[in-house]
Amino acid sequence: MNDFDFYTGTWDVTNRRRTDFLEESCFLREATEWEEFPAVSHASRHFGGGANFDEIEFPTKGFRGLTLRLYDPASEEWSLNWVNSRTGTLTPPVVGRFTGGRGEFYGDDTVRGRDVRVRFIWSDITERSAHWEQAFSVDGERTWITNWHMDSTRR
Repeated sequence: MNDFDFYTGTWDVTNRRRTDFLEESCFLREATEWEEFPAVSHASRHFGGGANFDEIEFPTKGFRGLTLRLYDPASEEWSLNWVNSRTGTLTPPVVGRFTGGRGEFYGDDTVRGRDVRVRFIWSDITERSAHWEQAFSVDGERTWITNWHMDSTRR
């Protein structure tokens, strides 16, 4: 239940994201360019560790995001819920758990009219750092195309 306790406080975040992040070419295995940009995340723990909330600001991109992570004790799984300040729309959650210090979370979404399977991975977690990445699959999870990495360093 306390899996996300590590992610409390203020974090400097280095983002590395495909430039075609939401374009049709993102779903292809062709070479693409990546962009790197900063962010700052402020995260807090709630419900005795059963919830985690963070707001992240992308100052060079002109938007913010909110993530609400909720633990379900019955299923022993987390749901991760994201909203972007540009849209104000909550995306469908990804659901999963931590095993051996690595968290894997899966869900379904629609990107530019195309159904995609979404995967978040939390890994390389220490007291001072953590890695998150996002990938999409359009072929029933046979292949994944990673399109975003975030490396967080505690302030």
